[in-house]
Amino acid sequence: MKFNSELNIFLKARYPVIYINTVEEDRIEYIIRKNVKINLKRSIYSWDFVDGYTNNPNNQGFGSRNPLQALELVERLNPETPAIFLLKDFNRFLNDLTISRKLRNLSRILKLQPKTIIIIGSELKVPIELQDLITILQFQLPTQEEINKELERLINSLKITIDSQLFETLTRSCQGLSLERIRRVLSKIIATYKTINEESILILLSEKKQIISQTEILEYYPVNEKFDNLGGLKILKEWLQKRQTAFSLQATEYGLPTPRGLLLIGVQGTGKSLTAKAIANDWKLPLLKLDVGKLFGGIVGESESRLRQMINISETLSPCILWIDEIDKAFSSSQNNGDSGTSNRILGTFVSWLSEKTKPVFVIATANNIDLLPLEIVRKGRFDELFFLDLPQKEEREEIFRIHLEHFRPNTWKNFDYKKLAKITDAFSGAEIRQVIIEGMYQAFYENREFNTNDIELAIADLIPLANIESEQMLKLKKWASSGRIRLASKKDIFLN
Repeated sequence: MKFNSELNIFLKARYPVIYINTVEEDRIEYIIRKNVKINLKRSIYSWDFVDGYTNNPNNQGFGSRNPLQALELVERLNPETPAIFLLKDFNRFLNDLTISRKLRNLSRILKLQPKTIIIIGSELKVPIELQDLITILQFQLPTQEEINKELERLINSLKITIDSQLFETLTRSCQGLSLERIRRVLSKIIATYKTINEESILILLSEKKQIISQTEILEYYPVNEKFDNLGGLKILKEWLQKRQTAFSLQATEYGLPTPRGLLLIGVQGTGKSLTAKAIANDWKLPLLKLDVGKLFGGIVGESESRLRQMINISETLSPCILWIDEIDKAFSSSQNNGDSGTSNRILGTFVSWLSEKTKPVFVIATANNIDLLPLEIVRKGRFDELFFLDLPQKEEREEIFRIHLEHFRPNTWKNFDYKKLAKITDAFSGAEIRQVIIEGMYQAFYENREFNTNDIELAIADLIPLANIESEQMLKLKKWASSGRIRLASKKDIFLN
């Protein structure tokens, strides 16, 4: 384990104070004790504010409710005694002048003696005067191997068998959760279903929802959409189908790089948001939607902090899908003046993360206006592919009418002349097609009868499609798509009229 190797190096090099940022106290203490017992042969003294020092009868309760006294034990021990002091939640006292000064005084002793202070805290905040003294050591959430062992232990204890595909899906769904949360949610699964099956995935995803609900930046988005409910977009669907198992163990062993994401560009109502939901459902991954409005804060430095929090949560819950709706409005190239460079800094951090991220976070960004998109976003290497979602052509409109009519009238949808309706809805988007069906239903419901093709025709005659209202913007999008700088989501020609 990389963590153990780094820790051993720091301890052997006599780094005086190590700060481990984690909420998994029990797991980190177990790993440290096991590692030290095998490799270093040091005594371990564990302290917390309420109980003081524990696990050692000679100092039981010493330093209880007294963080300064907890540090004094370092001086009391024999200088030649190799020791590690695990101080839990000690980060809360670092801003205290007495504690800060004491740590700096002790550092001179710790450099000469085989002793190390390890602070375990859930928040990473180190005062400026201690930043040169304290070394940060990252402790990751359970690895795939650790999750596999935990699942195998549970399966063996229940004396049940599950197929390898389900086992891999469970492992992937558990990634991003602490070991304690995994054990808790597995207990909930057993209590609910008495076994482990496909439905177990839903409980695991709901546990991830609990983590996301603790932040205001990201929203856990429930998904029920399927690609069967999405008309047209044949090329895009084929591209996505090839990457359906890209987060699997087989893909990793094959040497495939993890997919980065997609940028979907097109006028409103062409299925960009539906595509994001359908991908999450088809790939069985949690969908996180970024609230762009809450990303930018009014306090200096707050926006950067929120972006880092968004990235951290997304990577913690990976593999997952991060959906950024209308990214053109978030990082508008024409509207980021007068904010002291905040937008540029946020954009720089974001595109760097897009290019360099190693965690399996699949980013789906949507945009309506190419004029507002900064060049940094559309440059190659940020996303795996850029797709243009044009207005549906006649065959696609037929499919969209059929899908919606079958949804609203599953028993009588064949009675509607959807081929005729497709002919008279040129320049209509998928969302507008759904809306005219609903308008026809309202009219028939008002007249206390069943709706028919004629009702939909009347609704079509009353609706002016957005493409006709914003014809100039639509033409710009089509010209950009015809230039070859972006792939078409459907197999069709681009008509520039």
